[in-house]
Amino acid sequence: MATRTRGYTAPEARRGNALHAGAWWLWALGLATAASRTTNPLLLGLVVAVAGYVVAARRTAAPWARSYAAFLKLGLFVIGLRLLFSVLLGSPIPGTHVLVTLPEIPLPAWAQGIRLGGRVTAEQLVFAFYDGAKLAALLVCVGAANALANPARLLKSLPAALYEAGVAVVVAMTFAPNMVADVARLRTARRLRGRPTGGVKAVLQIGLPVLEGALERSVAVAASMDARGYGRTAQVPPVVRHTTTVLTLGGLLGMCAGTYGLLAAEGAAYGLPVLLVGLALALAGLRLGGRRSVRTRYRPDRWGVRAWLVAGSGAAVAAALVYASGADPQALRPGVVPLAAPVLPLWPAAAVLIGLLPAVVAPVPGPLAAPASGPTPGPAATPAAAAGPAPIPVSDPRPAPPKDVPQKEASH
Repeated sequence: MATRTRGYTAPEARRGNALHAGAWWLWALGLATAASRTTNPLLLGLVVAVAGYVVAARRTAAPWARSYAAFLKLGLFVIGLRLLFSVLLGSPIPGTHVLVTLPEIPLPAWAQGIRLGGRVTAEQLVFAFYDGAKLAALLVCVGAANALANPARLLKSLPAALYEAGVAVVVAMTFAPNMVADVARLRTARRLRGRPTGGVKAVLQIGLPVLEGALERSVAVAASMDARGYGRTAQVPPVVRHTTTVLTLGGLLGMCAGTYGLLAAEGAAYGLPVLLVGLALALAGLRLGGRRSVRTRYRPDRWGVRAWLVAGSGAAVAAALVYASGADPQALRPGVVPLAAPVLPLWPAAAVLIGLLPAVVAPVPGPLAAPASGPTPGPAATPAAAAGPAPIPVSDPRPAPPKDVPQKEASH
């Protein structure tokens, strides 16, 4: 099975041409970077729509692929929680459109700057909604990466020096998808038994089997890691170990300083050079640290042209929104004082649509196998076949009596 789009055919996903898991994460991080540069709800909604379309077009039937809906619900919960905090704790945003006035609770002198209750203005609610929508879009992008990338294959692609840490990260990343699958399975089982699936009592009864399943998986993972020799290292000279430590720590510090310089207005001049130097040092440290690993790889994933296109589309969206945030900050961060409807900037919106490229170039997941429901009589079935299979004769369990053996007459 393959999809054709304007003369281009996307092949069906197989073990040999499956997309690299790191490409999905780079694409999702690019969308998340773009979402972090704006509070325009129209652009944020477009980012979420792009991520959702790609997930719907290219996710598989694996258990982790079902976690995207949970991240959507988590994003809506974050928006509601942000609005609730704004109503209860107030906001420094000045406003003139008072919606309601809540009873204000007086606080002691050491809690100056914090209030409980008071005026609730439309401006502060709009600001809280913009802020919560940005965080929700970031969560949705992470959920898209969880739904599309195979965590086991992502672990195989990590550098040898990060294998032990990568195992812990992958186990942590798969906790949410596995928990969602367990909850869905238990809710279905309760529904089939005629038991309620909502309410506090049902949540408590579902939570205990979920925790039990998580404990069983952790024990199984620990046994599997021990059987595979997890944590064993090769003997390397002390000079190599010390050099690796200095390069890795120095590279990470340089990357942190360079990232801070890029985000801060005062450090824009030195941010990018420091970031590149730190990245080079960190890569050199990881290269040296890989000598301690004695792990081998069976059929490693290849980074092909499709992986470059998927990762490049996310990087292009991030670069375009970073540039737009400096060129037209008012369009990407609409003000709330005075209140005004947000406007969709055209070329940043067109740049976000580049993120749809994986829905065209990524391999198409294979069709799901239909569950076997028994033979169905066709249109030309005979009456005997439609009536059902013929009964199978059952033999008598008692032993058969011995046959009479003829005896020869004795001649006298």
